[in-house]
Amino acid sequence: MEQLNEFAQSNWIMILMWFVLLGMIINSFLSASYNISPQQAVQLMSHETGSLILDVREDSEYQSGHIKDSIHIPMGALASRITELDKYKNKNVILGCRSGSRSGRACGILKKHGFEKVHNLQGGVLAWEKDNLPMKKG
Repeated sequence: MEQLNEFAQSNWIMILMWFVLLGMIINSFLSASYNISPQQAVQLMSHETGSLILDVREDSEYQSGHIKDSIHIPMGALASRITELDKYKNKNVILGCRSGSRSGRACGILKKHGFEKVHNLQGGVLAWEKDNLPMKKG
């Protein structure tokens, strides 16, 4: 036991990095099931009626260009405005942000509130634009 304590004291940075890496791996497994590409999102929306695209970016980001027919609720306001989305609890909800990071966290919030079909737009609006999919300004 003494050797273990010695090792931990002399290699605390390595142990800390190991725990950080472990946390990142666990997080990737938990959120990976939500990720879909822009092309998969288009297919999902065309095959299942009533799907929703939810943009969780800030107001200025949304105004500079957003996915056509998306609904905008900034990430900071999502928890307080979640009831606005109740009619989509059993529908596909595709969440997007600039790069897919904030929307990944938003997926977790929706899942905790009973949303069943939650998907994170992998690469966010940047990936959507890169694929030349329809955008709207303002």
